[in-house]
This record gives sequence, C-alpha cells and structure tokens, in this order.
Amino acid sequence: MSTPETSRFVRLRVELVLEVDDADAVTKSALRRIADEAEMPASERAHAESAVTEDTAEALAYLVDPFDLVSQVPGVELQQASWSSERIDYDPDSPDWDLDEDDGDDSDG
Repeated sequence: MSTPETSRFVRLRVELVLEVDDADAVTKSALRRIADEAEMPASERAHAESAVTEDTAEALAYLVDPFDLVSQVPGVELQQASWSSERIDYDPDSPDWDLDEDDGDDSDG
C-alpha cells in the first residue's frame, strides 16, 4: 500500500470585521496609495479613485493586501488571493458572529 500524498497547498480563510471610526482617513489613505502607483493606467486610476471615494468598504479592500499578510511568513509563497469587502450590520452578541463556531470544514486547522 502506498501512502497518499498530502497537498502542499493550503487555503487560509480569514474573516475580519472592522469598525471604521474615521471614514475620511481611510479614503484619503486609499487615494494616496492609488496616487503612488505610477504604473497604473489613467482609466484604471480614475475607476479606483471613484470606487474608494464613494464607498469606505472599497477603500478598505484597496488598502488591505493579502500579500502583506503572509509576505513575512517563512516557507510560504502566496499563489492566489481574492478578497472582497462589504458594509454589514454587526451585532457582537448575535450567534451569527460566534468566531468559535465550527463552520463545517473538516480541515485540520
């Protein structure tokens, strides 16, 4: 009998709930990051500026980079990432926000 090979790839799911105390500061920071991207085409820049100005959730999505989260972790290389943001109603006492609740995933952590 042979031992089944274990995949070297791991899917890491992270869910964050952020409270925005200063939407203007978030928007300004996103606009600065867009301005610093010299290689960005003008049409893409205009779209990005519009999106982050109109929606703080979009500004946060622009500022939070999955590569930054794992770039200093030894022995790993980010292969693919996707993320999104949305405005939500948050009630920390709601069972919907129980972070210890088993999500039905049978992975080993």
